[in-house]
Amino acid sequence: MAWKVTVDQDLCTGCGVCASLCPDVFEMNDEGKAQAIAEVTEVECAPEAAEACPVGAITIEEA
Repeated sequence: MAWKVTVDQDLCTGCGVCASLCPDVFEMNDEGKAQAIAEVTEVECAPEAAEACPVGAITIEEA
């Protein structure tokens, strides 16, 4: 099963915790904010990264 990961760019503060915890799914863009770079299938770190987001900018839902 695949999961769609999105980062709300209006909420993201660019702290980078998601990219640090789960670099296979998240990266920092040119504006200094996080973005999802992959759908999640078996990468278990994405939910952990979403939970660690201090502003709740990450959403994970069934694709």
